Amino acid sequence: MKPFQLTYTAEAPNLLREALGEWGISKRTLASVKYGGGQILVNGTEVTVRHALEKGDAVTVIFPNEEHGKGLVAEEGDLKIVYEDAALLIVEKPPFQNTIPSREHPFGSLANIVAKHFNDHGIPSTLHIATRLDRDTSGLVCIAKNRHIHHMISLQQQEKKMKRRYEALVHGLIDKDEFTITAPIGRKNTSIIEREVREGGQFAETEVRVLQRLEGYSHIILQLNTGRTHQIRVHMTHIGYPLLGDDLYGGKRDLLGRQALHCSKLELIHPVSGDPLFFSSSLNKDMQSLV
Repeated sequence: MKPFQLTYTAEAPNLLREALGEWGISKRTLASVKYGGGQILVNGTEVTVRHALEKGDAVTVIFPNEEHGKGLVAEEGDLKIVYEDAALLIVEKPPFQNTIPSREHPFGSLANIVAKHFNDHGIPSTLHIATRLDRDTSGLVCIAKNRHIHHMISLQQQEKKMKRRYEALVHGLIDKDEFTITAPIGRKNTSIIEREVREGGQFAETEVRVLQRLEGYSHIILQLNTGRTHQIRVHMTHIGYPLLGDDLYGGKRDLLGRQALHCSKLELIHPVSGDPLFFSSSLNKDMQSLV
């Protein structure tokens, strides 16, 4: 399996260690390159990070091959690929599928199926899922193909350069057309699963826009400005409009057998080329039938 590698051009004299940091190579990634079988080449010659770069030097970082965790079983399954290259894999996750295995659902997860895809195509990577979705939530998922790419995407998330938009169906007719929910979220004292809006919780912000008002429920678009666990579900329940089918947070299952939530748009900057990427996904049939 050919390892993933990237080549950079030094734009000015610099210490190699400093240049690598400016190019987004984290200390953790650098350690994995140094001790995990990777290499750093300058103009084709292996060097250490103390090497002094000259303007125009070609720096190639060869990242070590990664292995799946021992507990992850590669499985056959349907995989709807939206986009794939040497760095990224964007897929659509159906409802009723875990993103990663759990005690209750150790097999059949998106991670199990992606592991098989990686094995079949000689991709030497463990799974770096950058945007997880709850089991019942459908839609777009971003997967990085190595530790460095995952780090670069995480930086984009921290700097709010990655945008995720969701569509949801919520109980009730929302009167405002557009608004922002800013309310801290923390773990509920009486549960290891549930979250709630609470004093001392983590800052959380969700932008909401109403698409249409239907018979007893509203079809909305949500923009996440933070990425807290169950953020949309908790915020919408907090303001009195729980998601259809979300019985954990007060929704009813008379119209839908799962929480009515779908990641419909994903925007990010390609971590290698710097090009903007835009992906979209249509609603699943169960939600589409209600709108």
